[in-house]
Amino acid sequence: MTASAKITKTAARADTKTGTKTPAKTLPKSSDAKLTALFLDMLAAEQGAGSNTLDAYRRDLTDFSDYLGHAGADFTSADTEALRGYLADLDTRGFKSTSVARRLSAMRHLYRFLLNERIRSDDPAAILSGPKRGRGLPKVLSISDVDRMLTRARELTQTDVSPAQRLRALRLYCLLEVLYATGLRVSELVSLPVSAARRDARMIVVRGKGNKERLVPLNDASRQAMADYLAALEVITPKAKKAAPSKWLFPSSGESGHLTRQHFARDLKELASASGLAPRLVSPHVLRHAFASHLLHNGADLRIVQTLLGHTDISTTQIYTHVVEERLKSLVRDLHPLAEK
Repeated sequence: MTASAKITKTAARADTKTGTKTPAKTLPKSSDAKLTALFLDMLAAEQGAGSNTLDAYRRDLTDFSDYLGHAGADFTSADTEALRGYLADLDTRGFKSTSVARRLSAMRHLYRFLLNERIRSDDPAAILSGPKRGRGLPKVLSISDVDRMLTRARELTQTDVSPAQRLRALRLYCLLEVLYATGLRVSELVSLPVSAARRDARMIVVRGKGNKERLVPLNDASRQAMADYLAALEVITPKAKKAAPSKWLFPSSGESGHLTRQHFARDLKELASASGLAPRLVSPHVLRHAFASHLLHNGADLRIVQTLLGHTDISTTQIYTHVVEERLKSLVRDLHPLAEK
């Protein structure tokens, strides 16, 4: 009987000696936990996976392992039918197609690893097909929307408030200027080193996914915003502190030592609301999309945008081709000699 068939049966079984029903036993999860740890170590060492990627894989594989455990199976014994059963269970639980596709991707990576390490002699995930999912267009703010947010953020830095509140306003304005000027991922932005704000810096070195570095140019507005923010930070930081100054541009007392993605996202939504925009439509990633879309709309080359965004594959950047297509249509409509006929 396959693992998936066991899952569909009742969780109780009749005891042959007493005739009473007892809960179905599950295998210990230590083996799956060890394999997950080995798999994550490989991702970190060989592929340079970051902490967010590793956490996502860990959550997905833990859920998969729990599902198999109810069938008395584990990573090394589950067959293709058990994997199909898990995908069906995700659908029953109301998971979106994108989430199901991500879980399937995690399983595929896991079983390729187990096969390569000769822990398994087969790959039960090889023939699985994921849910069909259309690739929607990214949410994009208009240039006027971004201008409204920048204007409001600048106004907040000029209000008569306490030094701590002004520092927070300067930090948000700096984050917004740098994000829109560079298109950084939010994790890259909040973890910028303080050296990125050097007075003469025209380019910053960004360490992105897979620990890969790239050069990203800064404009005058973002450089000035960083200078103003650092000046205020130096004033408000207690001089009596014996601890060494933080290496982060946006320091925090949290575990990471720098501002978190979640904190910045909350501040950004508050700013959106204060700017008359719907907070649900604004996020750090939406501003990254705005950076790319606005560049392409104004004639930037797709390959250049790919480099600036840190995309390894051009196909990832091609979600913005709708912007290029609209621009080409407008050029033909406005400039072709027969357009008016």
